[in-house]
Amino acid sequence: MLFVEARFFLFFAVVFGLVWALRSNLWRKRVLTAASYVFYGAWDWRFLGLILMVTIVSYLVGNAATWPSEQTKKRKWALGIGIVFSLSVLGLFKYFNFFADSFVDFAGLMGLTPGHVTLNLVLPVGISFYTFQAISYMVDVHRGVIAAKRSFLDVAFYIAFFPQLVAGPIVRASDFIPQMDTARRWADVNVQACIALFLVGFFKKACVSDNIAPYVDLIFNDPSAYTASSVIAGVLLYGIQIYCDFSGYSDMAIACAGLLGYRFAANFNSPYLSPDIQVFWRRWHISLSSWLRDYLYIPLGGNRKGNMRRDVNLMTTMVLGGLWHGASFNFVIWGFLHGLALMVERTWSDLVAKRFKPMGAIGLILGMALTFYWVNLAWIFFRAPTLEESLAIARTYVTFSSEGTDVLPAIVWPFIIAIAALHAISYRFKLGEALGKLPATPFALATGALTAIALAFVPLGYRPFIYFQF
Repeated sequence: MLFVEARFFLFFAVVFGLVWALRSNLWRKRVLTAASYVFYGAWDWRFLGLILMVTIVSYLVGNAATWPSEQTKKRKWALGIGIVFSLSVLGLFKYFNFFADSFVDFAGLMGLTPGHVTLNLVLPVGISFYTFQAISYMVDVHRGVIAAKRSFLDVAFYIAFFPQLVAGPIVRASDFIPQMDTARRWADVNVQACIALFLVGFFKKACVSDNIAPYVDLIFNDPSAYTASSVIAGVLLYGIQIYCDFSGYSDMAIACAGLLGYRFAANFNSPYLSPDIQVFWRRWHISLSSWLRDYLYIPLGGNRKGNMRRDVNLMTTMVLGGLWHGASFNFVIWGFLHGLALMVERTWSDLVAKRFKPMGAIGLILGMALTFYWVNLAWIFFRAPTLEESLAIARTYVTFSSEGTDVLPAIVWPFIIAIAALHAISYRFKLGEALGKLPATPFALATGALTAIALAFVPLGYRPFIYFQF
């Protein structure tokens, strides 16, 4: 069930009406939990048992944190078992086939001929997101950040809440669970801001991302057939596509949660205007980058044990962040490229940058250009279906040379420039926020006009959100 489908609007209208018609906070949570399971089951009801099992383990491990202090060792064991269980579920469905295939290929290189064993497991949609939320709950409870919930319903509601269930943002237990303790008030809902945010997200996904997707597919399906400028344009178009697709989903998820009275933190903040990779990761998929920082990078030691250990921790975090996206060497390389950039930036800052005065606007522009170039280079490995095709496209991207003769439509480059300008203007003037702050009548007129324009550009048929596969 996609946020841009007609059936979702019907589903949300029913849930919205029921929630605000009820006065009891308990019954609201019951309705929202049941609705979330219906939402998830609409994709494949067979995996409802999996999310329920993850929830049960999280609930039990959370309650283990309330055991007497003399059972500290048992509490740590319970937390360890809970984390291992969640990661094992994620690993089984997401990585079993990858490692089985890799083992067979490696054995073949060694002259061995093992049987090809694979379960061909179907990847449950959203499993990466709700397992990370489950880990967040267990860890935060055992750290004492939040109290364990005695009610199983509360834990089930937190893990399964449908706006963020299948593609994020990853909602921290410490941010969301306190909101469940009291009934949400309609007077506290900023309706205009939520509608404006949903409309912005809808425009990004349905009007921009879905319309440029066919051109991206042309380049990545047969890069050798196209000229260098078309291949480079295709890479940049993919950077636009994945940003508009994923940030569009996040905008709509945040808006839907907001209309139901719950607050999610922003997940994107104009990342392509970042002056370096470190700032990029503060603005791109913020919920994942902050999760990896707090639950992986800092526990590994962060930057507290010297520069060499810091660099190892950075690379480990980014490579594992790449693997979180999928079982492929392409994702490992994508994470490695970002880890390498972070290491180089930190080293540059330590050895060079501190000794010279900042270059001002020129340095900022150069930093943004270099960051954007590197991020799109890494996107090649994120998008291309095979390592061989990734390297071929990357070669063209770096050398600006190709033997292909086909070209993309001439409108592509003006479109890329226009989107870049809109990205910068939107960041500078906060256009989405400004729309939500208009007086009622101008707001109604503006949203009506924008909705009509958006619907005119919606292509026939809907593409699944890119992050559904993660």
